Amino acid sequence: MTTITTVPPAPRPPALDDRVARAPLPQAHSGDRRIDRAAAAHAVADLLAALGHDAHGPHLAETPRRVADALAELLTPRPFTLTTFPNDEGYDQLVLVRDVPFHSLCEHHLLPFSGVAHIAYLPGERIVGLSKLARVLHHLARDLQVQERLTQQVADLLQDRLAPRGVGVVLQAEHLCMALRGVKVSGARTVTSALHGTLRDDARTREEFFALAGLH
Repeated sequence: MTTITTVPPAPRPPALDDRVARAPLPQAHSGDRRIDRAAAAHAVADLLAALGHDAHGPHLAETPRRVADALAELLTPRPFTLTTFPNDEGYDQLVLVRDVPFHSLCEHHLLPFSGVAHIAYLPGERIVGLSKLARVLHHLARDLQVQERLTQQVADLLQDRLAPRGVGVVLQAEHLCMALRGVKVSGARTVTSALHGTLRDDARTREEFFALAGLH
């Protein structure tokens, strides 16, 4: 079973200049979040007690700390610089990185969702290192997320920082909040897409992107 959601583009500011394009990326959408690991560990201990478990017993004594550390790791983006380069050769065809693995935490149930992403752009005056396309995704995924927002954030950020002629992002993921609880459908993938510029407005370019990404 596949659920398909296409997200319309959000309003965005004008393209940034090269000096700003080299600046480190911001946090995903939670601002300058500071994680209090001690408080988180106490909260996990309280949760275990509320669920009928002895958080101080021999098997669970270290669990609150471990859970706090794990959540802190999953919710802390790794900083990096999105460095761009002049498109000296005037390359004007799609640049696509497909099947990029990713994982994030569903903000509704604190359960993981994971899958692959296909990220493409049509260069304008500048190009970006290929690894940075994956890094943008991983940076924004380290937060409490929904797949629709994450898809749009990746597309918007690349459009803003690169000022390309177009951007295409497709995420395919399985959500444990669907697989392990509620409807309990294992193996279902949710597919979301966000398109900007030529990839949204030109049918041939859009079809080329989907074909190269293996989505036909």
